[in-house]
Amino acid sequence: MEFQHRTIVHIEAELQDRKVETATFGMGCFWGPEARFGGLPGVMRTRVGYAGGTTAAPTYREMGDHSETVEVEFDPQVIRFEDVLRQFWRNHYPNRGHYKGRQYLSILRYHDDEQLEVIERVKREMEGELGEAIETEIAPFETFTLAEERHQKYYLKRYPTALEQLKELYPDQHLLVDSTFAARLNGFVKGFRTCDSLFEEIAHWKLPPDYRQYLMDKLKAMKW
Repeated sequence: MEFQHRTIVHIEAELQDRKVETATFGMGCFWGPEARFGGLPGVMRTRVGYAGGTTAAPTYREMGDHSETVEVEFDPQVIRFEDVLRQFWRNHYPNRGHYKGRQYLSILRYHDDEQLEVIERVKREMEGELGEAIETEIAPFETFTLAEERHQKYYLKRYPTALEQLKELYPDQHLLVDSTFAARLNGFVKGFRTCDSLFEEIAHWKLPPDYRQYLMDKLKAMKW
């Protein structure tokens, strides 16, 4: 089927037409966590940015009292918030203190009382695994400032040959920010997914069959 009039915007709109929840957290440098969570089935969007502080208009060079943060939008019918939290706590050390000020601080920002209840329950579980009290800074969500474009899908952008092949889907790199497909590719190149597991997942995405086939053909043809 001819796709010249069907951009990734149309594909993503169909794929992401579902109710999502948002998780906001910091666990050190945000590049790796974005790739890790972007590789998870059920995660629809990942973004990196700055949160947890009061400094107005933070940037990577002038972060002020904010921390490097990942914002994850996920489908709770596929992956539960408690499982997102387990991934969060199992993949960084939450008690390293104010290394480099607050930039790499372990933080959680909950979006409602239901999330807080789950956080408190899973935190107790994770303290049992860790064998010590968890010092993650937990507070209500206030603001999230999107990081500069060069930080979004950082590991995928380290493969310029692949990016060139993706231009048909993403003529402008800012389209990578909210893309589910780009999130999976970012996780793949960092080693959090295999190519076979991506094919298997995409084959079951809630998309018209021709859209699914188009993405799988694009993945199969890519040179890294």
